[in-house]
Amino acid sequence: MVGWVAALKLVPWGDVIEAAPQILNAAKKLLGTRHRGKADATGAASQVGAGDETALPAQAQLQHLRARISQLEQEQIDGAALIQSLAQQNAQVIRAVEDLRQRCRRLTQAVAVLSAACLGLLVWAVAS
Repeated sequence: MVGWVAALKLVPWGDVIEAAPQILNAAKKLLGTRHRGKADATGAASQVGAGDETALPAQAQLQHLRARISQLEQEQIDGAALIQSLAQQNAQVIRAVEDLRQRCRRLTQAVAVLSAACLGLLVWAVAS
């Protein structure tokens, strides 16, 4: 329990909190464009499948598909940026946990040395 508290103290929370709104906005934008893109695609498909009188001309369909491809490319770029940001934060947490592990190892060694010293003093006091 104490190890986790110490690990959480090592995390640069200022950086994490500073980056949180950007990540949240990117996630909302990514999610919003996905839903909007699905609705656009569904609307276009219903127009095309409704009959010959409402069918989109080939040029309009091509333009719609190009716009959709551009939108999907932007979503992919946004998703990659979000993943990169999360990976950077994950790396910070990993560095903090590794630092904590090293500190814990040094503390264990110090406790072992102090325990041996105390035991030596106890033996010396009893022998005197």
